[in-house]
Amino acid sequence: MIAELILATFFGLLLLGIHRKIIARIQRRPGPPIWQEILHMLKFSFKTTWIPKTATPVLFVGVVLIAIGIWTAAFYILVSGGSILVILGIYMLHKIVEHGFGLSSGSPYGKYGGVRSVISAASEIPLFVSVAVIAVYTHSLDLSAIMQYQQVHGPLLIIAFPAACAMFLVILSKMPFGPFSIVEAKELVSGYKTEHFGIWRAGLEICNGLKTFVLLAVFLAVFIGPLSLPWLLVGMILLIVILAFACALTPMMSPFDSVTIQMLVTALMLVYAAIVLLVVHP
Repeated sequence: MIAELILATFFGLLLLGIHRKIIARIQRRPGPPIWQEILHMLKFSFKTTWIPKTATPVLFVGVVLIAIGIWTAAFYILVSGGSILVILGIYMLHKIVEHGFGLSSGSPYGKYGGVRSVISAASEIPLFVSVAVIAVYTHSLDLSAIMQYQQVHGPLLIIAFPAACAMFLVILSKMPFGPFSIVEAKELVSGYKTEHFGIWRAGLEICNGLKTFVLLAVFLAVFIGPLSLPWLLVGMILLIVILAFACALTPMMSPFDSVTIQMLVTALMLVYAAIVLLVVHP
């Protein structure tokens, strides 16, 4: 389990490197090598570590450990085929962790990043509507049962395409340099991560790699079905390429516009969920 966890983290960081490289090439820049995020994590691991005088030490350190812990739990649930609802609960908890990051340092940039993490919670609502649609079709919230359903009836990507779009939007909101990346906008420097350095920043990079792996793998499991490991990795690379194109070709929105669009998607998803409920269970 530990070996799989380490490999998932490194592959997630590699996916983020591919994401950055594709965005750079679309924008006609050479961009960093695709293993740059792995190098960042290793680099920060050996840099001087400190806690700012303005920080709350217990919270400053604790949120890093909590972030790694919750995504480790999400990875275990993914591998064991557990409930998707628990994974989404962890996703919501990560929002609270981001808020804690921002408040813990005492930095104004961190505080604004933490506040925006709460604002960006609007992206979670279409996600839960998407899960409700999945439950209507599969009669289960367990990943193992959802994948078994798709073996018989075909991918939910085709059967419930709007639900897949809603979950894709949620993942897009967590990608760096994306249209909904208001938590890490350039005017906030590095947002809630601004003051975390050294081993604490390395921990954040580990969390980001593991989070990316889990979110992409869950999307493929829920909407494509069971895949062998080679095809799973290929699917994740293809998905990160699509996300990179979406980020590169779409300008970053203001917090107001970001929430407005996400709430509009929520309204459309509610209408879609009502139609599915009437058709599948009239």
